[in-house]
Amino acid sequence: MAHNTPKNLKLYYSISEVAAKFGVAESLLRYWEKEFPSIKPKKTNRMVRQYSAQDIEEIELIYNLVKVRGMKLSAAREVLKKNREGASRNAQLITTLESVRNELLSLRQELNDL
Repeated sequence: MAHNTPKNLKLYYSISEVAAKFGVAESLLRYWEKEFPSIKPKKTNRMVRQYSAQDIEEIELIYNLVKVRGMKLSAAREVLKKNREGASRNAQLITTLESVRNELLSLRQELNDL
C-alpha cells in the first residue's frame, strides 16, 4: 500500500505556490485567468485564490504552449479549442522528457564525482 505524503493530500495551492512552481509572476497567472476561462481558481471570502490540481494542469498546458513553445495567447487559445487532447499529450511528454533529462544529468554528475 502506498504511503500518502502531505503533498499528495493537499487540495488547494496558493497563487504564490503555483507561480513558484512555474517560475512566473503572480500577475501573469491572474492575467491568464482572464484570457483562458478554463482556469477557475476557487476564491475565498477575502478573494484569496486557491488553485486545484485541475487548475494547475490547465496552467501547465498553457505554460507549455506559451512559454515553452513560444505561442501567442491567441494561438494557444486556438490550439486548446481545436486539439486540447494533443496539446495535453505533448505537454505531458515534455514534462516526462525534462524529468528524464534531469535524472540523467544527476547521474552524470555523480559519475564525475567518483
